Amino acid sequence: MHSRRQLVATVDASAARAGISLDLAQRRLLDRLADFAADLNEKPRRRSRPRGLYIYGEAGRGKSWLADAFYSALSTDRKTRVHFHGFFDELHRGIHDHRAEPEAMDRAIEAVTGVGRLLFFDELHVHDSGDARLLTRLLDHAFSHGVSVLATSNYAPDDLLPNPIWHHTFDRGIDVIKTNMDLFHLEGPVDYRSRRTDHSSGFASGTWTTSTSAVLPDCGEEATVTVRGRRFPILAAGADHLWATFAQICNSPTSTIEYLEWARTFSTWTVIDIPLLENTNPEAQQRFINLVDVLVDADVRVHFVSPYELTTFLECAVHRPDACRMASRMHLLHKQTV
Repeated sequence: MHSRRQLVATVDASAARAGISLDLAQRRLLDRLADFAADLNEKPRRRSRPRGLYIYGEAGRGKSWLADAFYSALSTDRKTRVHFHGFFDELHRGIHDHRAEPEAMDRAIEAVTGVGRLLFFDELHVHDSGDARLLTRLLDHAFSHGVSVLATSNYAPDDLLPNPIWHHTFDRGIDVIKTNMDLFHLEGPVDYRSRRTDHSSGFASGTWTTSTSAVLPDCGEEATVTVRGRRFPILAAGADHLWATFAQICNSPTSTIEYLEWARTFSTWTVIDIPLLENTNPEAQQRFINLVDVLVDADVRVHFVSPYELTTFLECAVHRPDACRMASRMHLLHKQTV
């Protein structure tokens, strides 16, 4: 692997190319990541500190960017990056593939984590008790097999699975995190996504508009798309463009499984008739937040169409779990037109 100095220089060069000037808090995190890299070079039996690093803080402060740049700078193939939604999709697929075997769960986890020494878990958040149990199994497996875990999150460990009814189901997972990982709180007053100036491609080139003119094709009858044998109605689908209503992809029983598949298939989306989240049920609210997560991570260009301006939409969503992360990501959009 790179020396500490080489790794810092590589990340600094990446920041310079991206037009990023690291603030003091971000530079402290880079120094901590460099220490973490040095720990990766040590043999497991010689390590005197926890095998993981858990980075948390408000949205848009640079956690994911720095962790991604660090991950890219590591000159080893023995590493795996997983995103929250992609992880559970892959894990459920793996469990299904190995369902006839007695250790189906462990085999599925091994398939997701690979055989490397580093597992980078981006955007870790938990809102479902079933996901909590699976994540606990993953972390137990990683640490018991000497895998170092790097994680980013908007939540301090004790705040994961915030629903008080289900929080106790992740007590074991929280204990695993705090026992095996150092905690780094990245603080700062600036949401850097709100200062994005490059809108040439991907999600950042998308729009939020209250005008319905010239955004829809001549749809005719509704189309459908199929994922793993299930058919879902949409407005239309082109070679690389999907058109759908909010109701079609958030009010219906869709999941991140479908969002991930469609994000791989369609490089541009148009989503229309987006209501205020407070006027929808909790399941639809969470689906929309998950959808934004998936589309940003896949860097898909999206045109959002709503009767409401983006500022109004975000203000009315502020009390939803993960709303701060969604708001930060929506600020990436190229323009907000009326």
